Amino acid sequence: MSTVLVVGGSGLLGRELVRQALTAGHATTATYHRQAAPIPGAAWRALDIRDRAAVAALAGEVRPDVVVNAAYQQGDWATTADGGMHVAAAAAAAGARLVHVSSDAVFSGAAESYAETSPPDPVTPYGAAKAAAETAVAGLDPAAIIARTSLIVGGGESLHETFTHALAAGTASGALFTDDLRCPVDVGDLAAALLELAASAHRGVHHVAGADAVSRHELGTLIARRDGLDPSRLPAASRAAAGIPGPLAVRLDCAATQARLAIRLRGAREFLQAA
Repeated sequence: MSTVLVVGGSGLLGRELVRQALTAGHATTATYHRQAAPIPGAAWRALDIRDRAAVAALAGEVRPDVVVNAAYQQGDWATTADGGMHVAAAAAAAGARLVHVSSDAVFSGAAESYAETSPPDPVTPYGAAKAAAETAVAGLDPAAIIARTSLIVGGGESLHETFTHALAAGTASGALFTDDLRCPVDVGDLAAALLELAASAHRGVHHVAGADAVSRHELGTLIARRDGLDPSRLPAASRAAAGIPGPLAVRLDCAATQARLAIRLRGAREFLQAA
């Protein structure tokens, strides 16, 4: 049994990491910024990862064998970039195995696909913050896992699922873009893969995303069909035509990581199959 510290444990991915770590028999401490998740068995601690001293103090107290950093805040450089650095420094000082969760936002979308060796070329502030955190993690702890992922879906609780439901119900305005492609991943698959990587001897950048590249509109259609909603009620639009800044098609090549994993990273067309 290991001692696992999940930073950002109250988020969608964090909650699944906590559940799976507890199921595996690990002593699990999880942090939250505003509110703890109602998952019994974990030790919940309030933490602001922008506070380097607080992060170091918690790691020194818990003495984890594994730290998984699933915390982020879009639009907040201090949380995403500085916070990632603070967690990496604390994990290294505690002698813990670090898994740092990054994002496909580090890429511009200019390439047809991105391998783990592809250099980041972010075009948004969030992507730049994620790329800066990757640099800090690699410098502070060369043995750490940097796990880039894509849109996380699962349990009906993700932003993509709740927005799809709101659009279908007519309680939200907006549209789903047909030219904005990502590789969505099931939250259970992702959490299992991250914990498997934590238990391995691998290091460095790993791409951990779904097998299918789908548009946000197709993703919404798959969610609607699974949940018995009418896909025709989902408005479609072009992100390029709307002039919204940011990458369009970002396809993560996960072949190298998948070859190392026992868990199979399913694509959205599989894990969102209608019942």
